[in-house]
Amino acid sequence: MLDITTIILTYNEEIHIARCLESVCPFSKKVIVVDSPSTDRTREIAEGFNQQNHIVEIVEHKYPGNQAEQFNWAIDNLKIDTEWILRIDADEYLLPDLVEELKQKLPGMPQDVTGIEFKRRHIFMGKWVKHGIYPVIMMRMFRNGYGRYDARLMDEHIILREGRSVVFEHDFCEHSLLNISDYCKKHINYAQREAAEILKDMYFLTEEVSGNLSHLGQQAEGKRRAKSRYNKLPLFWRSFAYFIYRYVLRGGFLDGKEGFIFAFIQGWWYRTLVDVKILEVRKWLKANNLNVDSQEGRQALKKYIRDNWGIILNS
Repeated sequence: MLDITTIILTYNEEIHIARCLESVCPFSKKVIVVDSPSTDRTREIAEGFNQQNHIVEIVEHKYPGNQAEQFNWAIDNLKIDTEWILRIDADEYLLPDLVEELKQKLPGMPQDVTGIEFKRRHIFMGKWVKHGIYPVIMMRMFRNGYGRYDARLMDEHIILREGRSVVFEHDFCEHSLLNISDYCKKHINYAQREAAEILKDMYFLTEEVSGNLSHLGQQAEGKRRAKSRYNKLPLFWRSFAYFIYRYVLRGGFLDGKEGFIFAFIQGWWYRTLVDVKILEVRKWLKANNLNVDSQEGRQALKKYIRDNWGIILNS
């Protein structure tokens, strides 16, 4: 058993939660499921693991609108007394090689290492999509008290307040079991959140800061810079260019039908949908003669995002 508390954020994850818990319970001293709360059997399934000599704590907390805020609430308010904290989504799991790597490396980890980054592989329609974006390297573990998520609606990342991170060799998997219809429905919600994040940055709608935090994972830093450049490109052309980059230049076509569908949904359709939401806002601003350089215009835009997309942007 490793000195790790694993935190899983859930909402209606009955098709995923057992697989996730089977992955993390054997090596985690404690597992906390923060439920939004669910209306399906997520809680019942999670509670069943306590009957198998595992320690799974289920906490209900109303979803605040984004993953980062929910996770930060958990580490700020729940009792966590382990040295390390691991974040994993319900539709994710660690591969056995990564678990073994944790067991071998974690006990002797140098004290100046406060964050650990893992490689994420995508399993889509039952197939490992090896090209296009793999490996996605994400910081998912940190020493207790040294990290938290930055305040973003989408593309949130753990930032360390001090120390450094290391990248482990082996993978964890994102493997959604949703059918394609439900998978796309989730991405409609993601598109609204991503559009809101872009508009927030574009029109300075909030004054949020991440606090005294200093280190973002290396790939995450590069990705954040690339996304900033991407957001300055013309609408719609940029989503097509991104699809070509992933599917052609990064070899997504090598993954067959599944590779095409994955690159199309995430690399073109989803990105186009984000642009549609931004265009929708621009047309609304123009129709209402609103100037977002003014405080009145910014407040009106925040109200539009709240009323139409259900997203509250804090001042």
